[in-house]
Amino acid sequence: MLNIKTLTATALGLAMLTSAAMAQTVIRVQSVIPAKADEVFMLEDFAKDVSDLTDGSLQIEVLPAGAIVGVAETLDAVDAGLIEGGFAWTHYWSGKHPAAMLFGSPVAGAGVGIDNIAFVSWFQYGGGKELYDQLWKEMGVNVKGFMLQPVGPEALGWFKEPITSMDDFRKYRFRTPPGIPGQTYKDIGIASVAMGGGDILPALEKGTIDAAEWCCPKPDSVFGFQKVLKHYYLQGLHQVVVNADLYINGDVYEGLSDREKKALEVAANASLSKSMSYRIFENGKALKDLTENQGVILHDTPEDYFKEYMDAARASLEKNAEENAFFAEVWQSQKDFAEIAVPFWAGAQTSNANLGRAFADSIAK
Repeated sequence: MLNIKTLTATALGLAMLTSAAMAQTVIRVQSVIPAKADEVFMLEDFAKDVSDLTDGSLQIEVLPAGAIVGVAETLDAVDAGLIEGGFAWTHYWSGKHPAAMLFGSPVAGAGVGIDNIAFVSWFQYGGGKELYDQLWKEMGVNVKGFMLQPVGPEALGWFKEPITSMDDFRKYRFRTPPGIPGQTYKDIGIASVAMGGGDILPALEKGTIDAAEWCCPKPDSVFGFQKVLKHYYLQGLHQVVVNADLYINGDVYEGLSDREKKALEVAANASLSKSMSYRIFENGKALKDLTENQGVILHDTPEDYFKEYMDAARASLEKNAEENAFFAEVWQSQKDFAEIAVPFWAGAQTSNANLGRAFADSIAK
């Protein structure tokens, strides 16, 4: 027979469980990419950190691309509250404001040599986060953004035959990202064709395009570029930095407790580091498999590419800065940061790059 103490304890426990269940908030986050993508894997890791930090009171449910709205409608759906959250690259929304590119994919390292690690430094300590928060107001959307996954640099891409100069490069119809990075290729005479990720391999197989870029060894191998192209170039400038971000409806965010807001912030900061760590190892494994088992030949990008692309990228950045005050403000912040940080970081990275290249050459023999 149960005594009164046992009944009381049981009732209290049930009440606490009920209260906890009632207090739980679920944020549905629709991604713009398939559920098996590495970015979604890392988003799920972020979601687990948030749950752990809040003892389960805040849950993030990741939905695949197109689950509720189309990919292109993701940010608008978050703004309107049709979904509580979205996950994408912020340069996807450059049509709403050109400065979105400076956060999601600052072309050619913002024209000032900012790589993905230096970008995180600018974001966290150089004034970038405050400007990022202002971006949503400039767009006129009711959104709270969290930068989660800085990746880079992206590979130049895949070709049918080796290219030794820009003259060789200009012979190809080349898939590029939309917006300023793709336009910059057009500005230097490349037959740039913007298309979605799912359309690239069929276009290569049909001959609609005959060269392409997407990201890095792991995502590229998942897409299957190696099935139709064998010449691969790692060094590119079009997306030296690429950031995948989380967007939460502003009203939903304001309805969270202080602890839940802090958990999002802490988990996001952790994700900035964890995603870079994860991608270095995963891309390393993928590149090893591509070159050792799938007949892919790795090349260095032609030297004349870098000056041509950088000059065109800077001209595009300057044009956008002349036309939009907030774009100019963000770019000036990046230039001010680069003036201080890049001479140090580039010098240090030269030592690291030379050391790494020496080791890579030694194991290739």
